[in-house]
Amino acid sequence: MKKYIKTIFSGSLLLASSMMVSCAGDYLDTAPTSSVGSVDAFATTENAAMVINGIAQAMCYQQFAFSQGYCGENQIKTVFGEYPSQNFVYNMFAPGWAPIFNGEYYTQKSTTYCAYPWYYYYTLISNANSVIMNIDGAEGPETDKAFIKAQALTYRAYAYTQLMEFYTYRWSDTQNGTTNGVVLRLDESTGEMPLSTVMECYNQIYQDCKDAISLYTQSGKDRESGKVWLPNLNVAYAVYARAALNRQDYQTALDNAKLARANYPLMSNAEYKSGFCKPTSEWIFGSYGDGTENMWYWTFGTQFGCNGYYANNTEYGAGAIDRTLTDKIPDNDVRKSLFLTTDKFPGFDWTDENVLNQTYAYFGTVKDSKPVTTTEIWKAVNAYVTSMTPSGLTEAYQSGYYYLGGQLKFWVFDTPGVSYLCHIRSSEMLLIEAEANYFLHNEPAAQEALIELNATSGRNPEYTCNKTGEELFQEIVDYRGLELWGEGFNWYDYKRWNKDIVRVGIPDGGNVHAATATTVTATGHNNWTWEIPEAETNYNPGINKPQEK
Repeated sequence: MKKYIKTIFSGSLLLASSMMVSCAGDYLDTAPTSSVGSVDAFATTENAAMVINGIAQAMCYQQFAFSQGYCGENQIKTVFGEYPSQNFVYNMFAPGWAPIFNGEYYTQKSTTYCAYPWYYYYTLISNANSVIMNIDGAEGPETDKAFIKAQALTYRAYAYTQLMEFYTYRWSDTQNGTTNGVVLRLDESTGEMPLSTVMECYNQIYQDCKDAISLYTQSGKDRESGKVWLPNLNVAYAVYARAALNRQDYQTALDNAKLARANYPLMSNAEYKSGFCKPTSEWIFGSYGDGTENMWYWTFGTQFGCNGYYANNTEYGAGAIDRTLTDKIPDNDVRKSLFLTTDKFPGFDWTDENVLNQTYAYFGTVKDSKPVTTTEIWKAVNAYVTSMTPSGLTEAYQSGYYYLGGQLKFWVFDTPGVSYLCHIRSSEMLLIEAEANYFLHNEPAAQEALIELNATSGRNPEYTCNKTGEELFQEIVDYRGLELWGEGFNWYDYKRWNKDIVRVGIPDGGNVHAATATTVTATGHNNWTWEIPEAETNYNPGINKPQEK
């Protein structure tokens, strides 16, 4: 492990795998690529733009220092953001993955689980630093230099914000930011370096966002239409809003969330049901997902597309939503239509033991590792799934296995799992506004944000909100869980809220496998804080030294 940590700061572009001349052509203008020679990387602004493209690719590309499947945000969203969360159910994986679901790995410093987020986000930081340190000397228009530097600053702020989620305590446990943060590398140096404080790290994230916003504005440029995998001004505002929310700086979070979603209107119901596999009106930031850059069996869509390889060829399914959440949501909500919940099959008494026996606790499909395709329940579920197939896409769950709460949200448009991957949406920003207003004691504004998200958008035209106090906060919790389900937020949210995860098993009216039907207390398991990986402390002994004052 020491070896792969060291490669991050080797002094050259990690993403620079071959000379630029080997990859010339229009292809580089349309898709992220890591192919740019380290010697030529900053000779011109055109070359530097290719480095920015390479960082974009790293966010959804196999990091070869690790085993298969460690593919940037693909892995971060699922294994780290959803598996240990409240609202994500993955019953076929539950027995083997229970330690991850139940938060038992945070202090195991020698595991790849502990090391991967550190390695991955410092990979982004290292390359962003190279851009920031060298772009001023590139040949090209000053406006291009400003825009490229702004993009690099945005990446760096994004990566440090993520590192703070994993490797530091939630803000409320940091003694006003005085506890240890992470290693704050801001240049191309590779030597020993101590940890900065949490406050120092957030101050730098803020400064990076401010500088990026200033440079974007100064450049007068924006990314090309449709290229959601590249940062722009709105992405910088969004990262600023996220960091401020984590730091409980609610006014800053509110102000920047509003700016982030400008010109990115909430998607229509038709877009919401179109598969989450291609950008829509509200995608502020995402990863490229065409077949030309396909990761094959390690893409997000292969495992988590409901018509991806896993769902169509195995008994694993593609993930399900927690029943205790969807039971709170009105049946006419368009988001609830994307999950196999009991309200869609009113002909069956779900309290009847005979009905439950038909489901084998997995919604009528799994017994002795074979799908049961003859029961009336299975036929009803199968018909519903067929009816929900978006135009132009192949049907979901062709293997014949269905699960209570099974999702029809994420689809793929090519095999085995080709799809774009969203990182930031306007809906998230609106939910940040709701949460920030709540903690700023502006409950009417928090209610208005929920109404805009749920009723004005058309997701549920009949939605109203007059809740206050703890009931209003729970409403924000529930609708954030529903809106952003499967997108990699729920674990972070519950950590930020200092809120216990309480999973209800099938015998008690939930839909969670016995191995993960448990309570994970917010104060347990190292306060949900991953230890700095052993490989990093071996490489950088400065981590164990106090800062110089």
